[in-house]
Amino acid sequence: MNLTPIREAYVLAATSAADLLAQPAVAEAWPKPSALQGFTVAGLAGHLAAQVLVVPATLASPPPEGEPIPLLDHYTRVTWIGADVDAEVNVGIRASGERNAQAGPLDLAQSVASTARELRELLASTPASVAVRPPAGPWGLNLDDFLVTRMMEIAVHSDDLAYSVGIETPELPSSVVDPVLALLTGLATRRHGVPALLRALTRAERAPSAINAF
Repeated sequence: MNLTPIREAYVLAATSAADLLAQPAVAEAWPKPSALQGFTVAGLAGHLAAQVLVVPATLASPPPEGEPIPLLDHYTRVTWIGADVDAEVNVGIRASGERNAQAGPLDLAQSVASTARELRELLASTPASVAVRPPAGPWGLNLDDFLVTRMMEIAVHSDDLAYSVGIETPELPSSVVDPVLALLTGLATRRHGVPALLRALTRAERAPSAINAF
């Protein structure tokens, strides 16, 4: 069975994350604070790695009850959006990243690279109709929609990590970037409205101060 375009794109994003985690600059800055408040470089690297490491476990978990929800609706249910940096959900996210990083930068990068290779075969053999329960659950998402959420996390946190250690942000292919930008644009439009987004992109003289998706 061939990979769907989203699954192929996800494997490319996962491989890119592994390559970034293997950069010497990441290991050199490992214990230092990152660009994200409350995260060390190690913890941020562990959080980036989680966007790959979580997928096999998600596929192996019992399927969700009921029909999967639309992708944008997933972000009306997650509890981290708008939460304070010291909120329980964000403290838990940082702690999970630190746990993932405990083995050190080399082992973490190798684990992510190995998982990315395994996922190519696993995702190719998984039926298109499969729904999964995301870690934020208990609701369900179509598998490809879930992978778009992971690609968004990989794209955003790859930039965070690269910036934190003073290297160029990895250049992801359009097959990854396009669905990520479509997701973020949809969320920003839902949050701010179409006129705000149009003005931000085309009318600098009356652009809103923010069009953030989250």
